[in-house]
Amino acid sequence: MVKECSNEDFESLLAKYDYNFKRGDIVKGVVCAYESDGAIVDIGSKCTAYVPAYEVSTDRKARVEEVLEKNTEYEFLITSDCDENGKFSLSYKKVHLAHTWAELAKVKEADETIAVVISQTVKGGLIVDVSGVQGFIPQGQLCAKESACGVGDKIDVKILTLDKAQNNLILSNRKVYETNMAETRKNVFEQIEVGQIVKGEVVRITDFGAFVNVGGVDCLLPLSQISWKWVEHPTDLLSVGQEINVEIIDIDYDKQRISLSLKNTEPDPWIKAEEELKEGDIKEGTITRIKGFGAFVEVLPGVEALLPQSALVEYQNTSNSILQAGDKINTKIIKFNPKDKRISLGLPTDDTPSGDVSI
Repeated sequence: MVKECSNEDFESLLAKYDYNFKRGDIVKGVVCAYESDGAIVDIGSKCTAYVPAYEVSTDRKARVEEVLEKNTEYEFLITSDCDENGKFSLSYKKVHLAHTWAELAKVKEADETIAVVISQTVKGGLIVDVSGVQGFIPQGQLCAKESACGVGDKIDVKILTLDKAQNNLILSNRKVYETNMAETRKNVFEQIEVGQIVKGEVVRITDFGAFVNVGGVDCLLPLSQISWKWVEHPTDLLSVGQEINVEIIDIDYDKQRISLSLKNTEPDPWIKAEEELKEGDIKEGTITRIKGFGAFVEVLPGVEALLPQSALVEYQNTSNSILQAGDKINTKIIKFNPKDKRISLGLPTDDTPSGDVSI
């Protein structure tokens, strides 16, 4: 026999079914249908629940059906009590944003890296979207290679400042780079040793040498270590992007610096010089450069000797000529110290200038 339900029992069931929903509650609901300006949601209430389109997503261009899938359950915030028309107003984006801020707080605490999408470029930096939360990356917190990124590009960042109450989210791409570099440098410094030959790429050239990237760390290749021959400027032999083999000649663990040598990867020409040269030899050489104290003369490939200023002047007076870099000259080896890689030159006593030397 079916027991009849009194009006009092029926009202009690309705009240139980309604769960006493009120504004500010977080409820779960299933999307039932779409309307022109929103979606109908079943939250288990006798009142209709409705999500206006502007409460679906922070992206104004997003379509309701793209964000809220039909017959799927989501969490919503009740933004208004059941009105005289029997309707609750809901917000999906506010719940979504609350979850996003909570997740961002965890990310900041753990100092994790996240990927964000650039939504706008402004004078002082970049505006980015982090799951509906707007963040800002100041220009000073961007690495050089990331400065060229544009709208729609993804970029890795860490959180510098997070203030939900002020809707303030400041991010840094540079911090990601510095963190990665610190780990990279640690790995490189644990693996290298003086005397090791490594491969690197020339990434920057200066007047005093070149910077070569070895395993992610920029190392200095001094001008004096580029070649056994005299090099006026690094660009005479090197170019950015060039891959070279270099020897590690110094490691400063305190200052985290590495010095390299390119010339040490080639045979030492002074070994050949010690075998072939001796004091008293007459050698024809090529002037590589002239200084106030004399001229440097290449007597063998990669081996330079000094012809003092007094001998240089004597030669020029005798030959009635002015010597320049690139000119040939006969010289006599006066002193030879292969250990210190030094050779002093003079003029042969019976030297007679041969050939024309342009003035």
